[in-house]
Order: sequence, then structure tokens, then C-alpha cells
Amino acid sequence: MSKLTKKQKLAVGKVEAGKSYTLKEASALVKEVNYAKFDASVDLDVRLGVDPRQANQMVRGVISLPHGTGKQVRVLALVTPDQEAAVKEAGADFVGLDDYIEKIKGGWTDVDVIITQPANMGKVGALGRVLGPRSLMPNPKSGTVTNDVATAVKEVKQGKIDFKVDKTGIVHVSIGKVSFTPEQIRENAKDFISTINKLKPSAAKGVYMKSVYLSSTMSPGIKIDIKSVDEN
Repeated sequence: MSKLTKKQKLAVGKVEAGKSYTLKEASALVKEVNYAKFDASVDLDVRLGVDPRQANQMVRGVISLPHGTGKQVRVLALVTPDQEAAVKEAGADFVGLDDYIEKIKGGWTDVDVIITQPANMGKVGALGRVLGPRSLMPNPKSGTVTNDVATAVKEVKQGKIDFKVDKTGIVHVSIGKVSFTPEQIRENAKDFISTINKLKPSAAKGVYMKSVYLSSTMSPGIKIDIKSVDEN
């Protein structure tokens, strides 16, 4: 294991081992313990008491964070020619259909989100082997298969995110940047945690939200006292 740098030691030293911080405290501390030279992402990891292998315990949803994510999201809109002008105006980075389908078949996946129309899913479905492993396959549940592609593009550009629990029972999501104010980080985290709570499967037994950690791309995790989330 490599030795910690001086900056890393200082960062780790600011987080008290075993302590649970209030969401307000953690939202300020995550900025202090960041030692990256770039505008790092602020991440939230929520461990849930569910078994993702069971269909009735899957936790998945979408949310538009009040302050966005701070991330520049590259959006590909796979639409018919009559929709191209509208989705370009909405902010899509790449627009087309058959040409991009062929490009993806060739291995191109240099995008963050793909949005398409229901009528195009016959063609897009054939890209499953390429898009599936990269979590890029459009899905009606996440709002990326819709007849109103222009609106969907605007929402994604403004910070709408799609999330789901992984096979280990953890939901991992980026909720902002370290350049955000502590209040912006706290409000984004609060909204996300509240959304997760509302999605609790009826089949889930025992403790639902087991732990919540806040961190930046290059910082130690800060454990959050779940009871503090609703505090003002």
C-alpha cells in the first residue's frame, strides 16, 4: 500500500474515526478535506438493507437536484429528423439516429446519457451489448425513452440523474462539486436521501437505510448521522 502524502494525512486527520457527523457538519467538512487540485465531485454512498437480487427489493429512481450536479453531461439524442432541431435547441451534444447507431456498433460510447423515442427502440435495442455494461441503454423508467425528447434533454442538462442500487446494496451518486457552498451540498444530499427513503420497497425488512457517507473524489468518507438529515 502506498504511503499517504502530506495533504492526504491532513485530510484524513480532519475526519474523526468512528464519529457520525450531522449532514450540516459533513457538508462543510467535505470541502475542507478535499485535497484534489481540480473541482472534485461530491459523492453520496447510501448502504441499504435490501437484496437487489430480488425484483421486489430493487431501488431505482430519478431526481432533479435543487442545485444540479455541477457536471457537464454529454447527451446523445437518437431521434428522427423531424425532432432534430428541437433537441439541438434543448442542448443535446450529439443528435442523429442511424449514423450514431452505426457509430455505437463500432464501439463509440463517448457520452454520459442517451435519450431516444419509443419508436426507435427497435433499432436501439440491438445496441444492448455495447450500452448495457456501460449503463447507457435508454430506459422508460429513467425518462430516457420518451416522445418528448427535448424536455428530457433539458432536464438532464439541468441536473436530473438516474440512480439504482448496485448488487452490494449500495446507491452511489454524485450530488455536486466541492466548489458548491456547504448549503448547496446539504440541500442536494437532503433531497436525495429523502427520495431514497420514499422508494423503500415494501418487501424490505429490518433496517432500511444502514449507513450514509459523504466524500469527494479524493477524500476520506464522512459518516452521516441519518437522524440529522431532517434538521434545519
